Amino acid sequence: MRISVVVPVLNDAEELRGCLAALLGQSRPADEIVVVDNGCSDDSAAVALAAGARVIEEPVRGIPAAAAAGYDSATGDVIARLDADSRPGPDWLARIETAFETDAELSALSGPGEFIGLEGWRAAAARVLYMDAFFLSVGAAMAHPVLFGSNLAMRRSAWDRARDGVDRNDPELHDDIDLSFQFGAADRVVVDRSLSVGISARPFDDPAAMRRRFSRAFRTIFRNWRTSPPSQRWLERARG
Repeated sequence: MRISVVVPVLNDAEELRGCLAALLGQSRPADEIVVVDNGCSDDSAAVALAAGARVIEEPVRGIPAAAAAGYDSATGDVIARLDADSRPGPDWLARIETAFETDAELSALSGPGEFIGLEGWRAAAARVLYMDAFFLSVGAAMAHPVLFGSNLAMRRSAWDRARDGVDRNDPELHDDIDLSFQFGAADRVVVDRSLSVGISARPFDDPAAMRRRFSRAFRTIFRNWRTSPPSQRWLERARG
């Protein structure tokens, strides 16, 4: 099994450096690392090349376009995804490989993020009110587990089925939610709560950024509900 890791980036060289260092420290190395340069004006591309990653350019701004370009370019049997500020543990890829090798029906796998630097009540609140709420509420909206963009993996064949359905052109969409909506009752999507990665707590220091995240989530859900309403999705799941 070959595993590709896709990392979209826009002017986040120092965070990317940490992410790539964590990938290079995996007990099961990535077969390729694809860094998607979404129009960087800093040295993100140079950082990626220095770490041995393959760099592709996506001129259309926005995570939906950048992530999809990375998935298209990946050559692995399994495509994993991190963000530049993700910090996977040393067994992250090994566990992904084991999950897909032992479950032939598994289409996609995801896990939560743990906010780096938050402690005590702030860490607990972030976990419950943000991360747990994300998996519970958005999963209910689509009638199956939702993928978390900073920590996901899917079979190449699953992406091939989903790729024409995702919206690559609207930068105000939540790309992982949009991707998750492309899977249905026939797809086995799993969230492993123990498969966590460290992620930046920067959004909690920027109220405007946090508002954008929630706005993008609602925008993505309502757009997909136009063609795939929750009643239909839950009925298909019940029948399945």
